Amino acid sequence: MKGIVLAGGLGTRLAPLTKITNKHLLPIFDRPMIYYPLQCLVNAGIRDILLVTGGPHAGDFLRLLGNGAEFGLRDFRYAYQEGEGGIADALRLARDFAAGEKIVVVLGDNIIEKDIRAGVANFFLQSSGARIFLKDVPDPQRFGVAELNGDRLVGIEEKPAEPKSSYAVTGIYMYDPQVFAFIDGLSPSARGELEITDVNNMYIERGEMEYEILDGWWTDAGTFESLYRATRLVHDGGANNVTTTGARGASV
Repeated sequence: MKGIVLAGGLGTRLAPLTKITNKHLLPIFDRPMIYYPLQCLVNAGIRDILLVTGGPHAGDFLRLLGNGAEFGLRDFRYAYQEGEGGIADALRLARDFAAGEKIVVVLGDNIIEKDIRAGVANFFLQSSGARIFLKDVPDPQRFGVAELNGDRLVGIEEKPAEPKSSYAVTGIYMYDPQVFAFIDGLSPSARGELEITDVNNMYIERGEMEYEILDGWWTDAGTFESLYRATRLVHDGGANNVTTTGARGASV
């Protein structure tokens, strides 16, 4: 199984900080934001990772991360996303890297308290399809929101004014190889992007989507408010995915 970290975009909501660096290189407490999703994958036992980035500061990732040796990676690669075509557009750059294997995708500004090891292990045993992580939040209208019928996931609605549940779709997704065919069939949304919610709904329509409830706290860090919240959460409560002293967990 391979890991993908998506760290593109211009981070305009964090200007003027992002005039001089990529959003995902801003500090969360005592280390760059990008360390957290990388360590999240490492802690789940993933040793082959592709980092997708973009914008004028993409070279800063190479200077910071090099060949990924600090994280104990076996294979660490980079891909460059032209423009801001959305999460699904960035993910399709991972097609050759995935090479027909299952993938675990983490958005570069997602930070979690616990680890995703159990969920990744469940997906490893899943014969096909996809699996996502949900989190009960007080402000679901800010996110993609899961519509549940009992324990069954029946749909995802992006940033609804009237959410059908309080469960947000976190930026951690697991897909089988057919995800790239689904992306090829997408049309740009009203905001001109290829939406990952559309991909997830394709899996749901085919009855091939499972989900996990994420343990511990979770936050993105794409606004000044959430950037501050992420720093406070890491400082006050720590996070199990911030150590960079080598690989942890069994390889999958």
